Amino acid sequence: MTILQSPSAKCSSLLKEWKEVLNLTHLEQVQFSGEILALDRQINRLAHRHIRLTVFGRVGVGKSSLLNALFGRHIFATDVANGFTRKSKGAFWEQSIQSLETIELVDTPGIDEIAASARARLARRVALYSDLVLLVLDSDITSVELEALQSLIETGKPVLLVLNRCDQWEEDEVLTIVESIRNRLPASAKHLLIETVAAAPRKAKVFSDGRVRSEECAPKVQSLKKILLSLLEDQGNILLTLNALQQAESFYQSLKKGRLKRRRLEAQGLIGKFATLKASGVAVNPLIMFDFATGLAFDTALIVQLSKLYGLELKGRSARNLLKKLSLHNGLLGGAQLAIQLALGTVQHLLLLATPFTGGLSLAPAGPVAIAQAIIAIHTTKLTGRLAAKEILRNSHLPGANPRSILRQLSKSNPNVQKCLQEWNINPYEKPKSIQALLP
Repeated sequence: MTILQSPSAKCSSLLKEWKEVLNLTHLEQVQFSGEILALDRQINRLAHRHIRLTVFGRVGVGKSSLLNALFGRHIFATDVANGFTRKSKGAFWEQSIQSLETIELVDTPGIDEIAASARARLARRVALYSDLVLLVLDSDITSVELEALQSLIETGKPVLLVLNRCDQWEEDEVLTIVESIRNRLPASAKHLLIETVAAAPRKAKVFSDGRVRSEECAPKVQSLKKILLSLLEDQGNILLTLNALQQAESFYQSLKKGRLKRRRLEAQGLIGKFATLKASGVAVNPLIMFDFATGLAFDTALIVQLSKLYGLELKGRSARNLLKKLSLHNGLLGGAQLAIQLALGTVQHLLLLATPFTGGLSLAPAGPVAIAQAIIAIHTTKLTGRLAAKEILRNSHLPGANPRSILRQLSKSNPNVQKCLQEWNINPYEKPKSIQALLP
């Protein structure tokens, strides 16, 4: 797969092809209706090169004012009372970026007026629908803001930190606050840029009658605006593409986990069936090599059947590679139990050879030996089945391109993509989290 077009153009068509071969069941279409709609919108934004930047932060830090300052006019409603913004609202930023058609700036409600669980959901939703997030602060970073930042980083979301209201402090005080923020950031966020602004500065005005009132001054956001435009020029198309791929991969993992969960009992029955067949085959084979051949054949067949059961089929080379990988574990934890099976098989064959000299008495111990071999065969089959299910979730894909492989190919073939991944600390090879509870 060679990607010659711009990242967004090529990935848009590849993701559409990938989505068409998902073969979603009616239950999956209903269960994931919200995620499917969000993914369709993201792919559509990708096709039209429509990037979305979102401001995020506590109530009253000046998110709406910051956006108005970037627009250069009053677009988003503000009020003296904190928390005037009650729902997300977006507007198109008329800036000319060669690799993008439209730029949308989105305002969001404050994160500290809702419960912790709701804040986490809001952070995930903002991350889902945003290609770049501006986390706005108005002082040293708080625990609520650190929690929100961690949620964004865990989704692999590019984040810029913006310290607003810097007109309220002296220059050395601003530097002290910035240093304190940097020191409190988690290790995964130490690389983030912290930009200082004054979105709606005010100064005192003394009237002739002695009254003192404050009046608005010109906003000081030129440095941030320059950074944003430069970033969008260099990485805008890539950030849009990365978000689409991450969103698609997140949906794909949810889909595969759902299939694992729903078909867990069926998989257990299938593994039990193959365990019985493998145990019978190993127990009756007269030669050790036949034991291994029988076990290999049943393990291969089990992997293929499991992949078909989950609707995430592994064929040919993929199945063989998976079996090789599983064999490292299926060697009964480092080869210890494999050595036991060899010893048991050897004892059984020696007993068979000694039959003519013992009048058949040597066959008596062969029964327990065969039973022991069968028990080991059952254990290895169950282990293989669990490992196969785990690998199917982590590494299997439908025919053609898929989100993770597209991202990997992009990172290899496009130096700008690789640079972007490194800058924002995004790992295209990161494996999904533990799925032990879903395994058969």
